[in-house]
Amino acid sequence: MFTGLVEEIGTVQSITKSTKSARITIKARKVLEGSKIGDSIATNGVCLTATEISTGSFTIDVMAETMRRSNLKSLHPGDEVNLERALQLSDRLGGHIVSGHIDGVGVISSYEKEDNAVWITIEAAPELLRYIVQKGSIAIDGVSLTAAYVDDRVFKVSIIPHTKDMTTLLKKKPGHEVNLECDIVGKYIEKLMGAKEQAPKHQGISFDFLSANGFA
Repeated sequence: MFTGLVEEIGTVQSITKSTKSARITIKARKVLEGSKIGDSIATNGVCLTATEISTGSFTIDVMAETMRRSNLKSLHPGDEVNLERALQLSDRLGGHIVSGHIDGVGVISSYEKEDNAVWITIEAAPELLRYIVQKGSIAIDGVSLTAAYVDDRVFKVSIIPHTKDMTTLLKKKPGHEVNLECDIVGKYIEKLMGAKEQAPKHQGISFDFLSANGFA
């Protein structure tokens, strides 16, 4: 579990790709402090397991499903990525609850500067936009942000200078993909409501029921 508050920007050192999966080594410093093999490190918002840790870098194995659903498939050596270690129970939850299990990708449409902030417009599929609500939480490449505008095609977030300096979001260009994780609460509510609607109704006890079950 993560907060969506990026701890540092790492740099891809090497990538070894198989047919559908990949092994990625990332240069880092801050997220290596106290980390050990088997720990989770969110990489562009994707929860991944550190399989090797050395001085100044860590390695992750990325399965085929993760490659299909995220922008990790587009990474190259030298690319920068947002990094965050897993949340500790003693930490302040300054962002929002982020699982690191992304729902899909969006595409940056445009940037627009407004005073000290920058608006980012992101295009996303309807199946993702349905979970994004105005003033609700959204994780973009692992960054906890607030959706300030949503319609049936795009949503918008506003980036303050600190977020600009601490993440890769404003280093991308229009047309670049970003990983999206929608607020987990809406997905659970939808699932539970659907299960309730599909549950068989109680038929009660009737003569036909008793007869069918050998009681009459």
